[in-house]
Amino acid sequence: MSRTVLLVVDIQNAVYKNGLYAYEKFTENVQTLLGEARKNRVEVIYVRHDDGEGAELSRGNYGFDICEEFAPLSDEKIFDKTVNSPFRDSGLLEYLASQKVEKIIIAGLQTEYCIDATVKCGFERGFEVIVPEHCNSTFDNDFITGEQSYKYYNEFIWKNRYASCVSMDEAVRMIQES
Repeated sequence: MSRTVLLVVDIQNAVYKNGLYAYEKFTENVQTLLGEARKNRVEVIYVRHDDGEGAELSRGNYGFDICEEFAPLSDEKIFDKTVNSPFRDSGLLEYLASQKVEKIIIAGLQTEYCIDATVKCGFERGFEVIVPEHCNSTFDNDFITGEQSYKYYNEFIWKNRYASCVSMDEAVRMIQES
């Protein structure tokens, strides 16, 4: 059986706000994944984005902190990154290799930025990548809505190319069988 982790990416105070596409569904689904992972002893790993000094997403600022609704337990690891991919210069890749992780279930923000980079870079590094439904989200931008972004990546770009995009029931089953 392959070693599986739940990777929670950038659910930080500066990003997790009303206005995210399917905000309530995202919140409910990620909290469900966290509960199932912890109950079934699947390791939960957090990633935080740091834009550097003076930015809202900067260490020491409220916006940098992981949202209370998704807060890590004291024994759960947190890796900080300065680029969209958590696999570059954060120590995460080395940690996953040391733990012989083969499968990563990805949840977090924002779909077209750090989640896209996490999915594609995880795939390129040989991980089996799982993206549960409504466990990533984003905002409307000048070009497309948050819903269009979500559907574009989850239903077209990642699905059957870079990741298995699965229902919540399937994601929960995967966690329970890990």
